[in-house]
Amino acid sequence: MTIRFDAMNRRQVLAATGATVLTAGIGMPAAAADVTIRQGYQTNIWGMPTYYLMKSGYLEKRGLKTEDFAVPSGNLTMQQMVARQVDMGTYAGPSFVIGHDKGGLIAIAQIETVGATGSMVVRKDLGIKTMADLKGKKIANQTGSSIGNIFIDQVGPANGLKKGDFQEVRMDVNNMIAAMAAKTVDAMINVEPYNAIAETEGIGTIIMSLDKYDKVPVFMAATPDFVEKNPDAIVAYLKAWLDVKRDMKENPKKVSEVIYSFFTSKGYKMDPKTFETAMGRVDVDPGFPSDLVPYLTKHAEVLIQEKKISAMPDWKKALRTDLMDKARAGA
Repeated sequence: MTIRFDAMNRRQVLAATGATVLTAGIGMPAAAADVTIRQGYQTNIWGMPTYYLMKSGYLEKRGLKTEDFAVPSGNLTMQQMVARQVDMGTYAGPSFVIGHDKGGLIAIAQIETVGATGSMVVRKDLGIKTMADLKGKKIANQTGSSIGNIFIDQVGPANGLKKGDFQEVRMDVNNMIAAMAAKTVDAMINVEPYNAIAETEGIGTIIMSLDKYDKVPVFMAATPDFVEKNPDAIVAYLKAWLDVKRDMKENPKKVSEVIYSFFTSKGYKMDPKTFETAMGRVDVDPGFPSDLVPYLTKHAEVLIQEKKISAMPDWKKALRTDLMDKARAGA
């Protein structure tokens, strides 16, 4: 059969030739083309896999663009998303549950587990050995962050240190090492790479790691508006995350160099070994593990008790596992 292109419109041509409407992005439906994602990420180690994603070229390969919004911790990204200033962002379970309650935010994947990156670090000169020894001391905490909530609601009480037993000094994680060095605080509940830096520089000593109490999964969440309007783009986005996972496993040096350059560009002085220690405490594996609902339910119960959320979430609405299933099927 001879096809006369001048006598047919584009749809008819594609139907006659058996073609599928695709963009220049590999295997992406046209509906996902030229989408710009307002991407939030935290500038501590929890946000660095997302930073690598944005610098890797995998999003552009699939026809996606990002406008990045950097913040000190994920709870700030969550607040931006509730206000619809950002489309996607990462944060741990407590912040996600609060964001779902306040703004209907939806998890499209668990991206990583970072429990080993969160620690209680005390000033080395104080010689403090246990959490109970922090009674009456000044502890730097980024109030409202997931790690802050986990410390206040769970870890502190489990170690004889309940709210009111210490002086909480509110500050973001980026400023805590300087405060410890200046001796304006006695300890900090912080994340990598700041904990490794504090140890390497002889400022602080880790006395407790969060992974003993909580493996701290970090979620990539999206606003319900973005999910409704751009399901194809989200599937393409998750495929790019699977590319990142492969790099993390097969080419960690490449990943490490990109992320290391981020911190050194911000003025942090880290030798590669210190940074390697920090990154080694992050486990990137996008998906939805089978024990996720019980884990989130436990956190939601605490947040209800603390009157931080109004009701138990409907996890079938809060967790969109189908989008990751589609990404894996087409990867």
